[in-house]
Amino acid sequence: MTAKDCGHHEDDEQRAKRITIAIVGFFVVFGIVVFLVWAILHPDKPRFILQDVTIYAFNLTAPNLLTSNMQITLSSHNPNDKIGIFYQKLDIFASYHNQQITLPTLLPRTYQGHLDVTVWSPFLYGNAVPVAPFLEQGLSQDLNTGMVLLNVKVYGELKWKVGTWVSGRYQINANCPAYISFSDRTKGIQVGSAMKYQLVQTCTVDVSLN
Repeated sequence: MTAKDCGHHEDDEQRAKRITIAIVGFFVVFGIVVFLVWAILHPDKPRFILQDVTIYAFNLTAPNLLTSNMQITLSSHNPNDKIGIFYQKLDIFASYHNQQITLPTLLPRTYQGHLDVTVWSPFLYGNAVPVAPFLEQGLSQDLNTGMVLLNVKVYGELKWKVGTWVSGRYQINANCPAYISFSDRTKGIQVGSAMKYQLVQTCTVDVSLN
């Protein structure tokens, strides 16, 4: 190899190093800009409200089997005026004392713009779901007294959107208490054979990095 060939080889290596340094520098600067934008904007978590619950069936039969059929209306408000929200996956179900009593219902993927409100009205079903023996007695007592506390829970993933930048996935958990009065029918609205309960109940919401 001649000295001239060695010179060209060194020039190519130097050029490759400069390109690599430039690419790394670009991504570092881009990452810093994204971090600064994120730190300055710092999104507020969405606010969920359980608007109402319509009970079509809620029957406890021996041996400790619960059948429930209900429709709920749930709204979500994006409180951010510069940040959008992509709801990637949201499963919703009803529980009693932390035991799931309905199958999860998958809500449609949704983009929520700045300050927007989204409303979902899914049905929740649980057919002959076994209730834990230590809960069956409490549920029977609640039904006899006519007041049952259910919890509508939402588990899923979201992404934040700032301009054209979209974040990674974040875990979202929402818990909405629903006090259902079976004894006082004045607290509900008769809808055919069902009872609709207007609640407008604020939910607790937790958002964490997935």
